[in-house]
Amino acid sequence: MSKRNDWKNSVVRFYDKHIQKVRIAYGVTWNLFLLFLILGLIGLAFAGGVGAGYFASLVKDEPIRSYDQMEKQIYDYSETTEVYFANNVYLGKLRADIEREEIELENVSEHVINALIATEDEFFYEHDGVVPKAIMRAIFQEFTNSPIRTGGSTLTQQLIKNQILTNEVSFDRKAKEILLAMRLEKFFSKEEILEAYLNVATFGRNSSGRNIAGVQAAAKGIFGVDAKDLTIPQAAFIAGLPQSPFGYTPFTNKGEVKESLEPGLNRMYTVLSRMHEKGFITEQEYQEALAFDLRANLTESKPSIIESYPYLIFEVEERSRNILMEILAEKDGYTKEDLAKDDQLYSTYYYKADNSLRYDGFVVHTTIDKEIYDRFQKIAKEYQYYGSDKPEKKLNPETGQVETVMEPVEVGAVLIENSTGKIISFVGGRDHSREQTNHATKAPRPNGSTMKPLLAYAPAMELGVVQPGTVIADVPVSYGSYQPKNYGGSYHGLTTVREALKYSYNIPAVKTYSSIMSRDPISYLKQMGFTSIHENDYGALSLALGGMTYGVTVEENVNAYATFANYGEFVDAYLIEKIETKDGETVYEHKPEKRQVFSPQTAYLTLDMMRDVIRSGTAAALNSYLTFRSDWAGKTGTGQDYKDAWFVATNPNVSFGTWIGYDTPKPLQTHYKGLSYGNRNILLWAKLMNAAYEVRPDLVDPSKSFTSPGGIVTRSYCTISGDLPSKLCQEAGLVATDIFNVKYVPRKTDDNLTYGKFVYVNDEAYQVPSSAPSEFVQEGPMLKPDALKSLGITISQLKSLIGDNEKLKNLVLATDNQLSDNGANPTTVSGVKVNGGKLTWSANKDSDVIGYRIYKAANYSKDFKKAGSVPANQSLSLAIGNSPAAYYVVAVDVAGKESAPSNIIKVGNYLEEKPKEEKEEPKEDKPKEESPKEPGGDNSSNENENSSSNNQNQNTSTEENENP
Repeated sequence: MSKRNDWKNSVVRFYDKHIQKVRIAYGVTWNLFLLFLILGLIGLAFAGGVGAGYFASLVKDEPIRSYDQMEKQIYDYSETTEVYFANNVYLGKLRADIEREEIELENVSEHVINALIATEDEFFYEHDGVVPKAIMRAIFQEFTNSPIRTGGSTLTQQLIKNQILTNEVSFDRKAKEILLAMRLEKFFSKEEILEAYLNVATFGRNSSGRNIAGVQAAAKGIFGVDAKDLTIPQAAFIAGLPQSPFGYTPFTNKGEVKESLEPGLNRMYTVLSRMHEKGFITEQEYQEALAFDLRANLTESKPSIIESYPYLIFEVEERSRNILMEILAEKDGYTKEDLAKDDQLYSTYYYKADNSLRYDGFVVHTTIDKEIYDRFQKIAKEYQYYGSDKPEKKLNPETGQVETVMEPVEVGAVLIENSTGKIISFVGGRDHSREQTNHATKAPRPNGSTMKPLLAYAPAMELGVVQPGTVIADVPVSYGSYQPKNYGGSYHGLTTVREALKYSYNIPAVKTYSSIMSRDPISYLKQMGFTSIHENDYGALSLALGGMTYGVTVEENVNAYATFANYGEFVDAYLIEKIETKDGETVYEHKPEKRQVFSPQTAYLTLDMMRDVIRSGTAAALNSYLTFRSDWAGKTGTGQDYKDAWFVATNPNVSFGTWIGYDTPKPLQTHYKGLSYGNRNILLWAKLMNAAYEVRPDLVDPSKSFTSPGGIVTRSYCTISGDLPSKLCQEAGLVATDIFNVKYVPRKTDDNLTYGKFVYVNDEAYQVPSSAPSEFVQEGPMLKPDALKSLGITISQLKSLIGDNEKLKNLVLATDNQLSDNGANPTTVSGVKVNGGKLTWSANKDSDVIGYRIYKAANYSKDFKKAGSVPANQSLSLAIGNSPAAYYVVAVDVAGKESAPSNIIKVGNYLEEKPKEEKEEPKEDKPKEESPKEPGGDNSSNENENSSSNNQNQNTSTEENENP
């Protein structure tokens, strides 16, 4: 019992002794804990206060953004402008620093979203814009200079950094980023934030070497698929790019695949690993994705639209920019005229419009037919008849040295729809990499004779000065120091406006233009869209022949010709149909600009004359080149010294024109590979038009033709004056018909002819002397000597040219000169011979010979009798057949004296006496077999010759009772 108590007491003493120590230790520890806790809380509070204060100091200048402000900034990302051919056929995107295509989240592959979440922001759906732990980790890594940096930004923060803040590395920017990210999370849903991020993130380069942003541009540009169709490995590769877009991108800035794809592949493997860890993909999907052949799945390198359609894209950019420039200026109260007058103002809005065009994601619709345009470029590139390259000295901007380069013949062409003004297609040049000038729209050149209907004939017809049947003397003329010449230096005498245009005579065009210069004919060019007329052009008569100081573009020239097809109404050509925002709002839509320049009557008369140019004039070769027929009316044109070749034509639907020449003006080869410079251009025109016909026959070959408007009548006129034909004009066969504007039909009857008798010597008519044998005297209409002055032609000019003019072939020129006898008998006629039943001889050169007599001796007779007479101005021949006979010819002068007989020509088996054994003399007119022709005679005979001889024989006398 006592032992038990001792043990109990011992335990109590031990407990009392040690528990006291424990209590003391516990008390001290607890007090120390409370002390440190209080101190810690005070420290944390102080640190928090300091941190909060520091944070507040960092963001104190950051404005509190409203929902609308943040929405505008978040979605304010650039988007590339898209361009379309006609009929909504996609062309491509305009040039920009970065290519982007907006997409909605629902159209993005779930694999992309999962890869992005797993890699960039695993707590995206849980956090409120920031992850404190990640921020603290990033701060710790920053202060400890840790080699491993995991980053602390959420997708929300990255969106803020990209769209509202900058990429500056500072606590100031980071603090603002955190604040704005938390605010953004209150305004926008997770889906909206994710969609915005997928549209703004940069993803390196595409297969064209262009910088890309947005997941849709990345999917198309890297793998050639839409974002919704990306596979797991493709999605993983794209999701890994934003960490180092240009380090991981598989393409160079030239669009070539990099030699090493390892950096991008390693990043893809990391993304796949995290997707697997987070359960977004299965083990099997993970292993299959690791085996993905990146190089084999990259999309092929695609040329940019600048490379594929350089002339077109640069033209679209310029015209779209000009449109936007005027719209932006108008919003600020400025007009188009204000921009033209103020260079600084123009520059300001130019750059505003250019920036807007490239980054505001417009949709531009053009008028260009893709298939026709593509065919045009191929034909222009492959055409083999331009001509040879020629040397040209040019300054090399890189070396500063003058070098000799070989310059090729260039080309420009434009096809316009008449009624609307739509530019359907064009050819800007042969090789944009060599020469960037658009020769269809930006290269004014003198337009040669294509100017004649535009400036000379149509305005003159509009003013009532000429009509197609107006007669003009095409003879040498001078205007001071200016002396126009025709092509080849020839002249054509009295010709009509229609013929002058058909054959492109220069002098009638200059004369016509000169007659209306005081009435401002250049105003017609301005109304038809000519913009490059120089002040020196106003007083230059050579302007009627296309001799311009600067020139005119192919577009302007063709556009002007469409005025005729529109019956005098000018419709300004255009290429931009409509410009829309990415949301479908129309900011611009073309509205036709029309103005009546010529009356329908003038337009139709011009068209009708230009039809002849193609039917049988300077463009007649076109008929053999075209594969279809249409109602074409057109005009050829040649620049001075053959430096330019033009052809412009129009039909009821379209107008089309081509130009060829050297960039540095120099003469084209007159002939190359068997074709003249003019026909080479016409052949090119035809090849291009044939191609357009194959694509759009309904457009380029309408079933309708040009129809005459009211106010057009057909009238006869005298071909020597253009006046109403008198009876003498009709008797002389000097009458033709043409169409006229009823307001300007001929009113005056021609009075340039008189009726009289005349004889001819050496192709010149003279008054009849009393001594002249009557058989050589002719009578009929004669041109009055005083009429020549009013016609603007001298008698020598008319005589030299009359033979070239079919309509004037019967005209007789009367003079005041008296024909006198030279006192001697005419010299003997030479060159008498028989060819194919026709007796011919050479003309006598004596100054008074007015005709010839032919004498004949029948078979078995020596008695020559007169068989015929031929005036000196007629064909020196007589049809005699093949019956046996003998002939000689004498010349007869104005006094009736004859020359000595010529050599005697025997025909058939002519005998002077009848052979004794023959009992009966054959009758001369009895049909006989033809006798063999004499050696040296023409053994050939044809119907045309005999017909000609017989016709001629009708004009000869057959008085056989006169003896030689």
